[in-house]
Amino acid sequence: MIKVGIVGAGFMGRTHADGYKLLSNARVEGVADVDEHTGDKFARDYGCQYYKDAEELIKREDIDIIDICLPTFLHEKYAVMAASYGKHILLEKPFTLTMEAADNILAAVEKAGVKFMVAQVLRFWPEYMKIKEFYDNGQLGDVTMVYACRLAQHPDWGEWFFDPQKSGGGLFDLHIHDIDYVRYLLGPVESVYATGKKSSNGAWNHVMSVLNFANGSKACVEGAYEMTQGFPFTMGFRAVGTKGTADFALRAGFNLEDRESAINRLILYKQDGTPEEVVTDRKDAYANQVEYFVGCVERDEYPEVVTPQDSRDVLGIVLAIKQSLEEGKIIRL
Repeated sequence: MIKVGIVGAGFMGRTHADGYKLLSNARVEGVADVDEHTGDKFARDYGCQYYKDAEELIKREDIDIIDICLPTFLHEKYAVMAASYGKHILLEKPFTLTMEAADNILAAVEKAGVKFMVAQVLRFWPEYMKIKEFYDNGQLGDVTMVYACRLAQHPDWGEWFFDPQKSGGGLFDLHIHDIDYVRYLLGPVESVYATGKKSSNGAWNHVMSVLNFANGSKACVEGAYEMTQGFPFTMGFRAVGTKGTADFALRAGFNLEDRESAINRLILYKQDGTPEEVVTDRKDAYANQVEYFVGCVERDEYPEVVTPQDSRDVLGIVLAIKQSLEEGKIIRL
């Protein structure tokens, strides 16, 4: 039995905990959160022990995995701490806000010899997994153009989220999902150009990015955290290839708290002109993600679906997009 400690009892900590509940080979043994009310309720709901001091949980000898679901600015501190205690680490995205912090984590992980994965959930999302399958098996042919979007009202997860020095704003927290996925699908990025709108507190919360890939593909990616009140959480992805086009759309509620009832449709448009509605496994993507990482730990295998280098590369792309936004020019990687 793989024993898990979750650091951070908020929305994402609970989302991960729901995934572990579905596994027969893993169990959440403890949760840490500075808010006693939130942490204690989490512990009661999931049948585990509450810790106000995260280090008390992290240093428990029987804990195998530390799952970090904290505000982004705290990722470096607690990932390095977990590595120092020899714990395998699942780290909620975004990786970090700076390359220096990312490299500090990776150095600590390498020194400790532990398994490490950034939780880039789109790589485990059934429809996105199916699009990757279409691409890899040649059903789309050469993908020439991609459009991706992720549109939401501003999250209400806490005051820290409104501070771009702590959260990175929509650019890091939302836009990074699709940047990660197009990099996963299409390979290395050669250049980026972005335009966007800054919020009143200096966060890039609505961004349009154009990416040019080494293989000749191009992508236009939109991410927005300041949609009008009442606008449903929306994500979409369209890959246009020489042999076919895959088109995915999801429209949910305020956030992703009710994924089961979301409008969710993937269509493959074939070269012969016939559209095919694609039925995918409806298993929750977050459950897929934790199941994969638990399996890697159990089998003593380093994660290959999301490698540490992948996450570092994607952070570099996001930082280049930020530079393009601020300088108004194409940035070459």
